[in-house]
Amino acid sequence: METYEITIAGITRQLPIINVTEDLQIASFVLLGDTEMTAAAATLLSKKLPKVDLLVTAEAKGIPLVHELAKQLNMSRYIVARKSVKAYMQQPFISEVTSMTTQSKQLLCLGTDDVNRIKGKRIALVDDVISTGDSIRALEDLVTKAGGKIIAKAAILAEGEAANRDDIIFLEKLPLFGEASLSLNKE
Repeated sequence: METYEITIAGITRQLPIINVTEDLQIASFVLLGDTEMTAAAATLLSKKLPKVDLLVTAEAKGIPLVHELAKQLNMSRYIVARKSVKAYMQQPFISEVTSMTTQSKQLLCLGTDDVNRIKGKRIALVDDVISTGDSIRALEDLVTKAGGKIIAKAAILAEGEAANRDDIIFLEKLPLFGEASLSLNKE
């Protein structure tokens, strides 16, 4: 299997290159279960983030990162936008997103308790990888509806054209692979 080597926060990983579509491949970065990478990346990101009141991420791959970031920033709580409406959610706020890796529409939902925690707060949106920006936009939509003020958008990796954005904080660039990456990078 073809791999892409990346070093993040002094830690090197071999990422398998996987097909996302017929002519687009990505280097698959999976943070879940990688405690060493999570802690090291959170340490670096915590130094780059401006002062915020609360961290918000989407279920599920960003959870270990936002958890570690919250610990390092001495925050007692963070918010996870869930991928489905849960029974405990009264009048949920819902946003729809299509992720590059799942290729299908998903929901992101916040319950009333989370909405109340977000209202009037300075928020950092956090994810493991920002690529097309669709997931971050969906989170942004939810946080804005909830009355939060987005101060920062952060990720460990900026994939493809996202690395050229000036509105996100990230640690390393991650290229796209294949013919489709050429057309994505021109948009």
